[in-house]
Amino acid sequence: MTLTLLLGGARSGKSALAVRMAAAWEGPVCIVATATAGDDETAARIERHRRERPAEWTVFEEPLAVADALRGAGDAFVVVECLTLWVSNLLQDGRSDAEVEDVARAAAELASSRESPTVVVSNEVGMGVVPSTDLGRMYRDLLGRVNALFAASADRTLLVVAGRAVELGPPRA
Repeated sequence: MTLTLLLGGARSGKSALAVRMAAAWEGPVCIVATATAGDDETAARIERHRRERPAEWTVFEEPLAVADALRGAGDAFVVVECLTLWVSNLLQDGRSDAEVEDVARAAAELASSRESPTVVVSNEVGMGVVPSTDLGRMYRDLLGRVNALFAASADRTLLVVAGRAVELGPPRA
């Protein structure tokens, strides 16, 4: 198991599954956290995630340079939490869709080439209501493409719903 992608809706159990997978690893664990505490609700979610993780795990708070964090993780089991916020951060940083896809492709290839496991968490945003704004539709489409890039590089892709994971097979030719 080199790269595993965990996809699902908000509050579907993705993060809890990623923590359980990392806790089963006998070596060091590193969390690459992409969230920034821009408001009280996000700050509370970040704090909840911190409480759920063992204190000895290393945490890289990296809202933009996920590939750099992956390189810095050494032989640790890595959890990237999450692509959803990372893509938003890259857009807020002024990156174009093409630039976001390029850095995502490079990060996915790096994650899949690591000797130690990497688990990447992301929201599946293509199953809900079509966003009513141009920006919302653009973000949904871009995140869908980024998720597909990671899925293409992943050894395993799991869809997490209500705390249950369903393994997604390879695409049909």
